[in-house]
Amino acid sequence: MNTLDFDKKPEDTRVVVAMSGGVDSSVVAGLLKREGYDVLGITLQLYDHGAAVHRAGSCCAGQDIDDARRVCETLGIPHYVLDYEARFRETVINPFAASYVAGETPIPCVACNQTVKFADLLATARELGADALATGHYIRSRPNPAPGHPERRALYRPVDAERDQSYFLFATTQEQIDYLRFPLGGMSKAETRRLAEEMGLVVAQKADSQDICFVPQGKYSDIITKLRPDSALGGDIVHLDGRVLGHHEGILHYTIGQRRGIGVATGEPLYVIYLDARNRRVVVGPKEALETRRVYLRDVNWLGDETLEDTVSKGFSCFAKVRSTRPPAPARLARDEGGIYVDLDVGEAGVAPGQACVLYSAPGEDARVYGGGFIERSQRSPESEAALALLLAHPPSLSTGETPEPARA
Repeated sequence: MNTLDFDKKPEDTRVVVAMSGGVDSSVVAGLLKREGYDVLGITLQLYDHGAAVHRAGSCCAGQDIDDARRVCETLGIPHYVLDYEARFRETVINPFAASYVAGETPIPCVACNQTVKFADLLATARELGADALATGHYIRSRPNPAPGHPERRALYRPVDAERDQSYFLFATTQEQIDYLRFPLGGMSKAETRRLAEEMGLVVAQKADSQDICFVPQGKYSDIITKLRPDSALGGDIVHLDGRVLGHHEGILHYTIGQRRGIGVATGEPLYVIYLDARNRRVVVGPKEALETRRVYLRDVNWLGDETLEDTVSKGFSCFAKVRSTRPPAPARLARDEGGIYVDLDVGEAGVAPGQACVLYSAPGEDARVYGGGFIERSQRSPESEAALALLLAHPPSLSTGETPEPARA
């Protein structure tokens, strides 16, 4: 058994490495080459039309493609660049803009993994006769054989909790997991950079990707306005109790839980509670109105040993993350007439539709990833739910500017 869990010699095992031009995927290629595997490097050109420009914190465009090519030359492995710009725009960028216009908080990195990287690129790797597709993600997978499926694997959080990317990989299907390998899951970022230096790779000190790759300096509004000009239409800023407090220049400038830069001053701390996309209203209120105890999920990807139906029918205790930067907290997965939901033992603030809720077996580094889903809607306190329902039931007339009577919870 080799280090990738194949019952054959490394030199008889072909591995395609998804190379973004960063240090992580470059070290993966270097490690596998060092161990004697038959390694091919593939980089996806996703945006910028191949322009040879460098933008700090980016990947898969311009200078990054050149960096990946130079790493492959250093390692002595073949390197291929595939033009996926049209596919990336269709499956990642356009849905991202549409989701923002609808008042959601999308996660394009999940969509990219679901479609371009772990579907299209994986299919290409199979066509090239590869036994596996390896990436530089910080997550672990281990054999988890099942009857009739000896090659089955399971996902686990990585050793380096600060680099944990399991939140962005929850939608990876079982078939994809069985084919993927994540060589960096057992090491820290510091170890990765040390190995890059040791291998003489030009990217050893290259900065990590920070913002969404196709959104320069994190200015979501710029690209959304360009793709969807209608998204910049203004509307009212409304208090949860029905009072109109001010005017905004587009709901795309706001996110659930936002405190600063709302654009109104009332003498009390206000937070964005809800984005009423249909009526172009930003609903604000006190911090306690943000606390969420239940989230309903859509597009659930379940990676447990039992079926999803069996799991939710009897309720399932687990740990959940509704934000990538938060540790997993105690929760329960179940179903009612409203759909599949997760009850959070500890209330969370700033939970928005479109975000992910990822489920784990435990809170620590050795926790198994059970999958998760996208948040369809959240459930707050009965008082907050009642006030919001009353507000939404009496929308203003966008043509006359009329506003509803103040709501009373």
